[in-house]
Amino acid sequence: MAAAPASQSKCIFCQIASKSTSTTLLYSDDRIVAFQDISPSAERHYLVIPLEHIPSVKDLQKRPEDYSLASHMLEVGQMLLRRDAPQCQQYRFGFHRPPLNTVGHLHLHCLALPYTPRWKFIKFLSVGSIGFLEADKLLEKIKPSL
Repeated sequence: MAAAPASQSKCIFCQIASKSTSTTLLYSDDRIVAFQDISPSAERHYLVIPLEHIPSVKDLQKRPEDYSLASHMLEVGQMLLRRDAPQCQQYRFGFHRPPLNTVGHLHLHCLALPYTPRWKFIKFLSVGSIGFLEADKLLEKIKPSL
């Protein structure tokens, strides 16, 4: 097996995905892992990331494999929040788009609202083609044509 490229070996999410950190995983399978955000913006704030290094949501295309991955990420995020925050009335799932993503590795934010503190909602606003992209909108965008 070849060594990971230098950019990937420096990527904190690649390190988490390869279990090279002490990060507690909430979920793990052959395609993704999930864990708590280290700087939560809500009562429950999880991140779901692919094991494969995909730089951002802009790298996903109308391909069955990309659609399947994004769908799987969302399903796992929904399952985790329903399990861990069943009393919550509102969940939010989505991706930050460049240049507003803080880590250059695709990651789905899974939030059980309300935001804590309340001002953190600003981080999850959509502004045209930048900002936060709701997971369902991404899935519509990359759904392969039949």
